[in-house]
Parts: sequence; structure tokens; C-alpha cells
Amino acid sequence: MAASPLTAATNLVAGATNPPPASAPDADDAVEKEYKKVLDDDDAAQAEVDKWIRDNQEAATRGAAVSNADLKRRIRERFEPIRKAYEDFIQRHPDHARARVAYGSFLGDLQEEEAAQEQWEKGLALNPKDPAVYNNLANLYGHNGQVKKAFEYYAKAIELSPREPIYYHNYGTTVYLFRKDAREFFHITEQQVFDKALNLYSNALRLDPDNFPLASDVAQTYYGIKPLRLQDALTAWTNTLALAHDEIEREGVYLHFARLKLQADRFAEVRAHLNAITNEMYDVLKKRLARNLDEQERKAKETNAPPSVSEKKP
Repeated sequence: MAASPLTAATNLVAGATNPPPASAPDADDAVEKEYKKVLDDDDAAQAEVDKWIRDNQEAATRGAAVSNADLKRRIRERFEPIRKAYEDFIQRHPDHARARVAYGSFLGDLQEEEAAQEQWEKGLALNPKDPAVYNNLANLYGHNGQVKKAFEYYAKAIELSPREPIYYHNYGTTVYLFRKDAREFFHITEQQVFDKALNLYSNALRLDPDNFPLASDVAQTYYGIKPLRLQDALTAWTNTLALAHDEIEREGVYLHFARLKLQADRFAEVRAHLNAITNEMYDVLKKRLARNLDEQERKAKETNAPPSVSEKKP
């Protein structure tokens, strides 16, 4: 689901999507003009709220942040006229499917899931060939426990729009997270569940090959696969590294290289990766990995040490 501006939380499944019009609307059509204004006002409010959240997070580093309660109140007040604009538009144009879907996304961002579901289901009834609303409902069904229904809806979204990477990404994440449901629904083993999720991720990356956050998400899934597919995981992080935009992203990947190679006792490579990390934001993780490295190196030396004199056979 989309990150809520009220919680500023990052969720595992990517955000809700709004549908493009089935055909280009008449730019001079009064209803479409009004609908576009509601969308533009929504976008402007979302951008302003995002800035408030970022500014408050930065202020927190200086001890000058406003309280969460005050920030949430301010956000709700900013969004209230947007809510009223959607409600007024839908009251006068109840069969406008795209407005229903857009309003559902707005409500979903506010964590009003039941209200969002109602709008999306009404939008789907008006336009059953809209892939975006299948994706949005699948996100919601996965979140509220209707996982097998989520599988069906992601598959339908992909059937209707096979070149949209976010649908594959969301579908793969839901398969990966709900492995027991996936085993039962698809009648496959857990290893085959991992393979299915990775195949969906591969399709997402094929369609959006330059997306660093997507590549990073995919690479991190290998931590949950048992037994560890070390070489596949390293390959995924190598591909992610090639997409990094700056040194912060590159050093974040070095941490993952170090974490994985530590599991394989490749100590010299781990130390080289840690030495390449200089940004202070990674200090805590770097120090933790360095301690683990020292401990594992010590244990390895003790295990491989020759027996003491007292241990030698006479």
C-alpha cells in the first residue's frame, strides 16, 4: 500500500495506482476539466504534505520538530478540502469510474481502508477492465488477510496491463511474504514459491531496468530464502550496485555485500567492503558487522589452530 502521509511509514507493497483514461478525454469537456482540477489539487496537497514530513524529520535532528499529533492535525486539515472536492464531484458524477479510483487512492493514503475499498469496488463495477483498480484492491486484500483473492486480482491486473512493472513487483512481494498461502493456492513447494516470486520480480526489473529501489527490494528478498542462495544474492546486489545514483546508495550496497560474504567466511572481502564505507549514516551497521567479523575470524582461527601439546597423542 502507499506510504501514508499521516504515518510517514514505508510499506512493503508498492503504492496504489490511478488509471489512465481508456481514451483521451475531450480537453474542453467541462466534467473532465473539473476532474483534472481535483486531481491537480490532490497532487499539490500531497506534495506539500510530503515536504512538511521531510522538513519535520530534518528538524528532529536539531531537536526542533513539532509533535506527531500536531503534524497529523495539520495534515488532516490540509487534506480536508481535497476530501470535500472528491465527494462533491462524485455526488454529481457518480458514474465517473476514474474519480472513484482516484478518491480511493486518496483515502488509502489516509489509511481509511474500508472507505478506499468501497470506492475501488464501485470503480471496478463501472469499469471492469481497469488494471489499476485490480492492483489497488489486491494490495488491500493482501493487507487485510484475503491473500488468495489478492493473488487473483494481481494476475488480472497483469492480464489487462502486462507491461506495468509495479503489478509484477506487488504480486511478487505478496507471494514472497505469504508463502503458506502461495503453496496452497498454487499447489507448489516452498522453494517453488521462492522461484515464482523471483520470476515476478524479474519481470518487473525487465520492464523497469533502471529502478534502483526496485532492484534493491528484489535483492533483499534473498535474506528470507533458506537455504541461502549466496551466488544469486550477490549477483542481485551486483546488478543493484550498477544502478546506484550516488555514494550513499553505493555504500549501502557494500553493507549488503559484507553481510552476505560474512555468512560464507569470506573475511578479507568483508573487510574490504567495510573499509569502502565512509558515510556516517552507516556507522552503526558498519561497526556491528565489524564486530561480527572479528568474532567469526577469531572462532575460525581457533577451529583451525593446531592442537596444543597437552592435546597431542603420546
